[in-house]
Amino acid sequence: MNPKLAKFLPLLAVAALAGAGYFAWSRLHDTGPGPGFVSGNGRLEGTEIDVAAKLGGRVEDILVNEGDFVKAGQPLASMQIQSLQAQRDEAEARVQQAVQSVASAQAQVALRESDVQAVVAQVAQREAELDAARRKLARSEELSHDGASSGQELDDDRARMRGAQAALVATQAQVRSAQAAVTAAKAQVTATQASASAAQASVDRIDVDLADSILKSPRDGRVQYRIAQPGEVVGAGGKVLNLVDLTDVSMTFFLPETAAGRVALGSEVRLVLDAASQYVIPAKVSFVASIAQFTPKTVETATERQKLMFKVKARIDPVLLRRHLQQVKTGLPGVAWVRLDPQQPWPATLDKNVVEANHP
Repeated sequence: MNPKLAKFLPLLAVAALAGAGYFAWSRLHDTGPGPGFVSGNGRLEGTEIDVAAKLGGRVEDILVNEGDFVKAGQPLASMQIQSLQAQRDEAEARVQQAVQSVASAQAQVALRESDVQAVVAQVAQREAELDAARRKLARSEELSHDGASSGQELDDDRARMRGAQAALVATQAQVRSAQAAVTAAKAQVTATQASASAAQASVDRIDVDLADSILKSPRDGRVQYRIAQPGEVVGAGGKVLNLVDLTDVSMTFFLPETAAGRVALGSEVRLVLDAASQYVIPAKVSFVASIAQFTPKTVETATERQKLMFKVKARIDPVLLRRHLQQVKTGLPGVAWVRLDPQQPWPATLDKNVVEANHP
């Protein structure tokens, strides 16, 4: 053998082995389910809820730990309420004071109405006196005309009639004054009743704040973080706990424009998690962005347009999640396979070991 050729034999053997290996890899490598499917990488995400204090104050106690499962309406933490309780006592005292003011104003109304009745009776008396004075004056005028009575008596009867008229007018004015006093007393009743309602509203508002001092879970979920600790002071709206709703879990991923345009809401999706690749989790598309999430600086060619990426979200069936609630964990990475053609069957790799809601 030519010594020069023998020198290159090891290189040729390595090249032959590399070629054979590439051929075998290209024939045996799983290139995916085919052109009717598209995939994207993402992570499981759950709906997070922050449990926060409505009013600023000191955290009295926290009743749960990180990782605990909680039910909707379950007390999770409590705030100190000494200040609110003092405010309520003060507001309750104002309510009692306002109630007494209302009773006093109503008593004034009754008193003023009795004054009106008394003055009305005096008007009737003054009218009777005026009528008697007129009758006597008429007789005096007849007697004086016949010469049976003196002029002095006639003048005295005229003076008495005028006095009776003046007394009647004065008493009628007293009636109007007493009626005005009744109106004023009724207005005072209305004002005191409004004050009592305002005071009661303050008590009701403080009662709501006292109820809100017990921080309750807005929905079923799991405690992720204790953001504050007992004894710490938080401001209004300050976060105390963070929950995650494990029955509302989805995977967010991105698809190119050519694929996203073919994805419809409700399209079937199969999720394969890196931590449990032997299982396939069914899901459905619940959201497709209407605009691209990121684009190149210039879009001039078809190649550049392929860089337009759209956000897609696939939601897992809540029934399935409830059945496997203890195993649900958010933040796990994985791959989402979307079936673009509903008539095309799922490949075997994505159709076996599918987790179903009615199976453990």
